Amino acid sequence: MGVVVPFEDKHPDKHASIKRLVSLVASDMERVNAMILSRTGSEVTMIPEVANHLISSGGKRLRPMLTLATAGLSGYEGDGHVKLAASVEFMHTATLLHDDVVDESDMRRGKIAARIKWGNEASVLVGDFLLGQAFRMMVEVGSLRALDILSAAATVIAEGEVMQLAAAKNTETTEDEYLAVIRGKTAELFAAACEVGPVIANRPKAEQAACRSYGMNLGIAFQLVDDALDYGGKAATLGKNVGDDFREGKITLPVVLSFRRGTDEERAFWKRVLEQGDITDADLEQAIAIMRRHRALEDTVERARHYGAMARDALALFPKSPMKQALLDAVDFCIARAY
Repeated sequence: MGVVVPFEDKHPDKHASIKRLVSLVASDMERVNAMILSRTGSEVTMIPEVANHLISSGGKRLRPMLTLATAGLSGYEGDGHVKLAASVEFMHTATLLHDDVVDESDMRRGKIAARIKWGNEASVLVGDFLLGQAFRMMVEVGSLRALDILSAAATVIAEGEVMQLAAAKNTETTEDEYLAVIRGKTAELFAAACEVGPVIANRPKAEQAACRSYGMNLGIAFQLVDDALDYGGKAATLGKNVGDDFREGKITLPVVLSFRRGTDEERAFWKRVLEQGDITDADLEQAIAIMRRHRALEDTVERARHYGAMARDALALFPKSPMKQALLDAVDFCIARAY
């Protein structure tokens, strides 16, 4: 049962979309999708079955689109961006397969999770297969620097996941500690996806750093909005059940803020439901009521707007162009999901 929390209206465009971005990278995305299909092929039947279950389940493919877009922004004219974009999507898909096992999730993108259908072992192993294929494509591109960026990102993402595991059910987690988790587990792949575009185009270091900063801040904003939506969204928007983070005992920013600002009685509630896992049917409603009382959801979205503004500023050194505008639109889109 979804509980919709209306966030305070401070955003100028609730109808922000990535249509411009989708349109500008459409022909390249067709090539990326064809490559994804060809690279999930295997004589081991279960591999394409599990991989395509998730890959074909309607994700927005935002991360590979960002790789294509930043390559376009940088004037890149080769073919390497297509393989790097496919690599980015494979890395993302692999982390989702692994995450669902760690989180014991039942749903992903509105469908039954692969681990429920094929088991935890298959989900982990197919995730490993996709990572292997991602690195093969990176090597084929022939850019040692791009390979370095994406392989380093794979390490940081794994560190972020382990950090999240350490923070799970720990109500003492600070906002800084939580932001460190999401920089690793979510924002790092956005940053790497955006950085490799200007890298393969051999653009100046300042432009590479600007695209990386754009991706990092966009990724943080994206995750913070997701955190708010878990308590204030609708299942159709999330592609998973509302309250999944709560039921899984995840410490996210709305919880961190509510715990810090709460009364002793409210803190005891968070300890009971998150640390001890003692959750009743009525507890999600109570959690949302506490968050409302302390403006935790609104302030989480406010933090997202702050990082969104930094993402926009990062692109300031690029001249005006349709691709730059499409990347700016993507920031508005990520934040407008909160409404």
